[in-house]
Amino acid sequence: MGVRVMTLLAGIAALVPWPAAAQVKTEVPAVVPGAKPVAVEHIKVHGAALEGNLEGDAVDRDVLVFLPPGYATARSRRYPVVYALHGYSIGAEQWSQEIHVPQTIEGAFANGSHEMIVVLPDSKTAHNGSMYSSSVTTGDFERFVAEDVVAYIDAHYRTLPDRRSRGLVGHSMGGYGATRIGMKHADVFGSLYIMSPCCLGVRGAGPAGTDLEKAVANATSPADLSGLSFGLRAQLATAAAWSPNPKNPPLYLDLPTKDGTPRLEILAKWAANSPLAFLDQYIGQLRRYRAIGIDVGDQDGLRTDTGRLHDALDVYGVANRFEIYPGTHTSAVADRFQNHVLPFFSESLCADARCNEPK
Repeated sequence: MGVRVMTLLAGIAALVPWPAAAQVKTEVPAVVPGAKPVAVEHIKVHGAALEGNLEGDAVDRDVLVFLPPGYATARSRRYPVVYALHGYSIGAEQWSQEIHVPQTIEGAFANGSHEMIVVLPDSKTAHNGSMYSSSVTTGDFERFVAEDVVAYIDAHYRTLPDRRSRGLVGHSMGGYGATRIGMKHADVFGSLYIMSPCCLGVRGAGPAGTDLEKAVANATSPADLSGLSFGLRAQLATAAAWSPNPKNPPLYLDLPTKDGTPRLEILAKWAANSPLAFLDQYIGQLRRYRAIGIDVGDQDGLRTDTGRLHDALDVYGVANRFEIYPGTHTSAVADRFQNHVLPFFSESLCADARCNEPK
């Protein structure tokens, strides 16, 4: 491979598209006086879109459902729904602790946000993250969120079953998921909020190399690789989602390097899954959103690509709110959820049954 290509790949990898470490403790907003309690339900949702996945990831997934204070008594009332996607290396339960729900949901309602149902689906996989993508190896998590989870919630709870009453939000890998799913499923969701999204731009081979290749060659199952570093496991998750290979057991994926050398045909597949690369194809879908919000911390390594997403939308005249706030990748996520995300959806989602009337 030529020196120019190798240099380019090294430069791309140096952009650090993943946070340097797994999601960690966040600052907790103060309890809002007079906040009424939110009910929490732990349910399982069958993922028809995940059936037959080669990785052996669970098809029946944990989902957390937060029901507003008035849900139990206002039995004829229907509610908008916000679907919130967690990041890499954690599941819905851990992310619920990082964004401090139900406290932050209760605080948002007490501060004046309209009551809504909040849903946290779990998308953690054998390599710690689905990328909310479509893959024979992991299953189709894109459709799991946009179809299976939404259909279940509409069938089992008093929702307003209309795209104008559904919001989608995610943080980090979940921010990538909200971007990807939001672009492709504007027929399902009406408002979109993207928090500190990872993986927006074209990615290089990253930390993958001969050490990872040797580990994969010696593995008999994903469990054999559970002791690898955060970065290497993130590479495996990316490969499982974006370069699956049903003819390459036992992991059913292709790595971005061979003998330590980047494989351009695999990196091309990864590039094809980069929202900044395919955004141009979904401008019509993005224009359908009533509101799009984007935020990122000023000390977050993902700030640059997040700004590029905002700029790309501006180029096409797609209205969006963009804020760079003081903080790191995780420091303010609970505060953002209570004081920015839920008020955003309170303002932008239709909370009236008339939403179901013809447009």
